[in-house]
Amino acid sequence: MNRGPHGRSREAAGEDSDNRAAAHVRRRALGWSEAASDGWLDGARRLHSPNHDLRPPDTAVDLLVVHHISLPPGRFSGDAVQRLFTNRLDCDAHPFFAQLRGVRVSAHFLVRRRGDLLQFVDCDARAWHAGVSSFRGRERCNDFSIGIELEGDGSTPFTQAQYRRLAQLTAALCTRYPLRWVAGHSDIAPGRKTDPGPYFDWQQYLGSVQACGLSRPFTD
Repeated sequence: MNRGPHGRSREAAGEDSDNRAAAHVRRRALGWSEAASDGWLDGARRLHSPNHDLRPPDTAVDLLVVHHISLPPGRFSGDAVQRLFTNRLDCDAHPFFAQLRGVRVSAHFLVRRRGDLLQFVDCDARAWHAGVSSFRGRERCNDFSIGIELEGDGSTPFTQAQYRRLAQLTAALCTRYPLRWVAGHSDIAPGRKTDPGPYFDWQQYLGSVQACGLSRPFTD
């Protein structure tokens, strides 16, 4: 283990630095730069994922898709999700990771347990988050959606910090994109996906973004 001049590991020092950066991001307001012509959100920590491509021409981005993720499942710490989305995950570091070898996925955003917000893909681009999917008769939901991952495992309630940040993020996205709908991954890929799962409080979330006029055309 590499240690610095005060006896602490360089890894621990790096983690402290990441925590300070995350705390700074949590305090920043979300919005769009007046000078920006792309879909990178001010107030989110940027980690560029190569796992994206262009949306089809003239596609209206009108759907939000809510997911959950934790790696390994149930562990709410570390940077494995970030590494997965940026193709840097060491698939030998944990037995669960072996099944992710060669997987190329991403989402536009990740909301961590304390409300930290990370962005991996320009919202104008197509992130690879939904896979085989269908919404109201339209296939390939990646084409017309924005994917938001919440750090979770499907058996643990999400935090109030996550709900607050998700509401703020949704409001910011609605000022730039013609969003009309919101769905869970399980809604658009039933039988294949279960997220965000039974512990996601749709009533609370939809109530918090009522002013955005979003609708979820599904029942649990």
